[in-house]
Amino acid sequence: MTKQFHGNVLSDAALDQLFNEARSYNGWLDKAVSDEQLHAIWDLMKMAPTSANMQPVRIVWVKSDEEKNRLAECAMDANQPKIRSAPATAIIGYDIDFHEELPWLFPHTDAKSWFEGDEEGRKEGAFRNSSLQGAYLMLAARAIGLDCGPMSGFDADKVNAAFFADAPRHRVNFICSVGYGDPESIFDRSPRPDFDRFNRIV
Repeated sequence: MTKQFHGNVLSDAALDQLFNEARSYNGWLDKAVSDEQLHAIWDLMKMAPTSANMQPVRIVWVKSDEEKNRLAECAMDANQPKIRSAPATAIIGYDIDFHEELPWLFPHTDAKSWFEGDEEGRKEGAFRNSSLQGAYLMLAARAIGLDCGPMSGFDADKVNAAFFADAPRHRVNFICSVGYGDPESIFDRSPRPDFDRFNRIV
């Protein structure tokens, strides 16, 4: 695939690791994920683009058995064992008041003033850009050799109350377990559409 393009294209092996052969896992091998690996994920994902470098994502990494159980109790039945068995699960949240950080995150202009007095606009921007950052998190995890299991089957109000009570302006977007995926836990890959089905060039 990569030989048909010019420029610094990733190798086929790298593309397979990030996309073509990567899967969403439902179960995990009994192998720990270190805090150093979580820091490495952050150090990669923070470099990817967000609007005005707003960086609205706020992540709680759940690793202890006690906190895994607390998070699992906020999830639908089918997701509870996925959370409990994962070495770590990221609660990917966002800060409604991300604009307070813009004076140092985007010092080129008075970007904070763009968002003051517009909470609904901030919520929209924070949700959109934290969604991007959640996707970057998954790619970063795959890039350092981990697997991912993103989930949206949970009670957001319960997650917010359990994990963001000390930061009431933070809200959960989605959650994503990371670790070493158990190959026995995945289904056959679901169909993927050809370009022409969902794309048009105008």
